[in-house]
Amino acid sequence: MSEARPIIVTHHAPDLDAIAAAWLLKKFDAQHFADAKIAFVSPGEQMSLAEAEEYGSQLHEITYVDTGGGKFDHHQAEQAQKRVCATSLVYDHLIEIHPELKTDQALQTIVEFATQVDHFEEVYWPEAQNPRHLFMIQELIRGAEYTDPHNDDSQLHFGFQCLENAYASLTQHFKALEIILHKGREIEIQGGKALALLTRNDDTIKVAQKQGYLLVVRKDPKLGHVRIKARPDAPFNLDELMKKILTTDRKGTWFYHGSGKMLLNGSLKNPTQVPSPLSLEQLIVLIKEIYG
Repeated sequence: MSEARPIIVTHHAPDLDAIAAAWLLKKFDAQHFADAKIAFVSPGEQMSLAEAEEYGSQLHEITYVDTGGGKFDHHQAEQAQKRVCATSLVYDHLIEIHPELKTDQALQTIVEFATQVDHFEEVYWPEAQNPRHLFMIQELIRGAEYTDPHNDDSQLHFGFQCLENAYASLTQHFKALEIILHKGREIEIQGGKALALLTRNDDTIKVAQKQGYLLVVRKDPKLGHVRIKARPDAPFNLDELMKKILTTDRKGTWFYHGSGKMLLNGSLKNPTQVPSPLSLEQLIVLIKEIYG
């Protein structure tokens, strides 16, 4: 007789909390749930033995999230007044069995976001009425109920992909913060500061600009490509720097954006570009010369 396969059961029309809780189990408790099937019941209900057997499992192989009572459901009376949700309850379980996850800032951010949304703390967010909030993950998941109604599995897997993408972006974001803090080289320029970085992490450019740096230059230590960007509100454009670079660099392929704020050598959008031979030190000298 084949071994019973675990089932994760959540509610129909799964929302962010239900989806995130199931995603956490499958991704971070893979030894138990990587191959788990996912089934749906009406909110608050449990699966019958006959239904479980249709999935090739028994009742003891079922794990409920955001429904059905139990460890990962927060709708019981003793949990209802607490600031918890199915996602946070699963997270608490995960850090018990994998303590190393306590240091995963990307994971913590997802759990906190899901908790805020589940408690409708969006009403406290800045510009809560702005339609831009409708582009957030929880609203896109809810939109699936209009574009593909009654398709629980499709909605769930759309949410899974959103969370995978968010987790990847958040991981890069927190790496970027560390790189800027420990490896960034500040340059005094007119009107503020610039930052020079030798790193493969392209998120450092946006993160640094959001921190207030007027200009950021990043050179990829492996591929040799260079990306230089100025904030939209910087009191200068990159015309002079472009001209200076083109007289110095006779090999690299450069693209100068019409905004005057981006000077790019190398892009995933153009894999045929030739990397610049200019070193980060040489670029710093040029930046100081022109904007210092």
